[in-house]
Amino acid sequence: MDWGNVTAEDLIDALREVDWSSPPRPLSEFFSRFTVPRSYAKWNSRLKCNLYYYRTNYFILIIVILGLGFLRRPVALVAAFMTALSIAFLNDSFAGTFSEKVTRSVRQFSPHLAAKMRPPLTPVLRGRPSAKRAVYICGRPRWVLLSIFSTVSFILWFVSCGLLTVLWAIAIGLLAAISHASFRTPNLKARLNTFREEFRAVWRNYSDL
Repeated sequence: MDWGNVTAEDLIDALREVDWSSPPRPLSEFFSRFTVPRSYAKWNSRLKCNLYYYRTNYFILIIVILGLGFLRRPVALVAAFMTALSIAFLNDSFAGTFSEKVTRSVRQFSPHLAAKMRPPLTPVLRGRPSAKRAVYICGRPRWVLLSIFSTVSFILWFVSCGLLTVLWAIAIGLLAAISHASFRTPNLKARLNTFREEFRAVWRNYSDL
């Protein structure tokens, strides 16, 4: 993939649909080799490639910085967790994985309740889904949980008065992630991972035909 030709909208769509359940990259690889990009085109391509490849590391980095900023504000820490979870629910893969793990845990002590948490079946006509499959979390449409978590997090932010702290923490976390992505030289693993994700996307589209 030529990351220089990938737009910001394409990168956001790819991060939204990609599998986030994979573990983060090892620290030895994350802090391996840094060089200054030689041109704006090189920097633009490197930034998008690293943001995609080290997405889990950057997410954990921002969460750690938020946690350090809220050590003296436990209510704000809960609000930050709720907000991060709400944002993560926008990713289809994360929403499905989260729903499956919660349902599996509930099944251990209440199989009847776990059965109700299963998403409804999508009708199939002539071997193809009759409509685009909606995303369900614990048996409820995604927008329901997004509304609940967003409302609760907003109330907690208002009670804790920690909005300024979270803005500073997010700004520092984003600056750290962008700085790393700008100077971390993309390795062969990043390129191979990109080709693998492209193959999975093509295969997924082919299997839906």
